[in-house]
Amino acid sequence: MTLAQARGPHSAPLGDPRLRSVKVRFAASPTGSLHIGKALGAVVNRNFGRTFLLRIDDTDPARDVEGGEQAVLEDLRWLGLGWDEGPVRQSDRGDRYREAAAGLPERFQGVRLRQPDGSATYQLASVVDDIDFGITHVIRGSDHRPNEPLHRALTEALGATAPEYIHLGLILRPDGKQLSRRSEGASVASLRDAGIPPEAVRRYLEELGTPRHDVHLDLARIRSLAVEALDEARQPAASILEPPSVSLPGERETLERFRELRAGANGALDKEAAKAILRELKAVGGNLRAVRRRLTGRESGPELWSVLAALPREETLRRIDAAL
Repeated sequence: MTLAQARGPHSAPLGDPRLRSVKVRFAASPTGSLHIGKALGAVVNRNFGRTFLLRIDDTDPARDVEGGEQAVLEDLRWLGLGWDEGPVRQSDRGDRYREAAAGLPERFQGVRLRQPDGSATYQLASVVDDIDFGITHVIRGSDHRPNEPLHRALTEALGATAPEYIHLGLILRPDGKQLSRRSEGASVASLRDAGIPPEAVRRYLEELGTPRHDVHLDLARIRSLAVEALDEARQPAASILEPPSVSLPGERETLERFRELRAGANGALDKEAAKAILRELKAVGGNLRAVRRRLTGRESGPELWSVLAALPREETLRRIDAAL
């Protein structure tokens, strides 16, 4: 299912100009590594939103754990999910919540808006943040669906227009029960510790798309994607580590000049030294494609300077000598 389908038949398509200003947010409590279901929400928001705000819901000290926020940030970075704004911490916005609450009854539709100490409840803080930061679409787990009517009403009571709410199915255990943090593969950190590469985890979450209904965690699929990701990672390395077996007639002059330049540079090459050799070779009309094919056996791959920097001097000369 696409987000356009999840949002209903009257919603604008993803390419619609009206969506150019789409702003989403990902809200996480600082309770440690992300649950895989929360990670799904982060991926969906990042892929959908033109502007992505990161919010830390830290108004309940009893739930916070030491290093919890850092764990959240580390998980997002590991998955390649950068944010455009934030992190915004709700603990820094107490004055703003009190200001918003001043114009509302203590209870709104029977729901308490402030804690006994005067601080805002999740319901009030979340709505005020969405208003203040211009959130256009709230994409979150279906466990938040009961909050939607209250959040809409609160937004309107504060004189603003409610964002569009989209609710994702939850990720459950294979047996259909709730996926607790103790379950295998339930957290991003547990998958990372198991040796699963981030590309595999993100691909799995992107394959889930925007599920309308609950889905079951498929660790076998994640492991399969991990193997694919590792195979893909080996391909660039193989172009450097595996000697080629190609014949390059008519390119002898380029290879001879390249050999002179590389032989004259003792030891390993850094980026600048490798690029200097290539510039000099190109200046005399050298065929850089011939060098790449002789060193890697391929027409394309990593930048040629990185191949020179990665290959030991002796191995580089050995491959060129084989061609000559």
